[in-house]
Amino acid sequence: MDKVFIKGLSIQTTIGFYAWEKEIKQTLVIDLSMGWHTAAAAENDELAKTLDYADISERIAEFANQNPVDLIETLAERLATFLMQQYHIPWLKLSIGKPNAVHNAQTVGVEIERGQRV
Repeated sequence: MDKVFIKGLSIQTTIGFYAWEKEIKQTLVIDLSMGWHTAAAAENDELAKTLDYADISERIAEFANQNPVDLIETLAERLATFLMQQYHIPWLKLSIGKPNAVHNAQTVGVEIERGQRV
């Protein structure tokens, strides 16, 4: 299976368990790899037959801001479900990092993999 990916997508959103975190925007960095057969799009150079990573990037930011949660684990799970349903993605690997959330760590986060590689 081929993959379409987005690396280092930086978004600002409200996320966090603590009360003070619900009053601010924090940076999340997202890496997303999506299983897709790219040959059909390449055959006639057709955007409609592949995953539009620009559109998906915008939808990720919109989703995160329209669905605030406490945990990045929750955001990862809900975002993966949304993307798979919206774009008919059979498999994806999603990583969400929260830079500077822990002193002395560059970033912390979660990585999930959902669906089946076909």
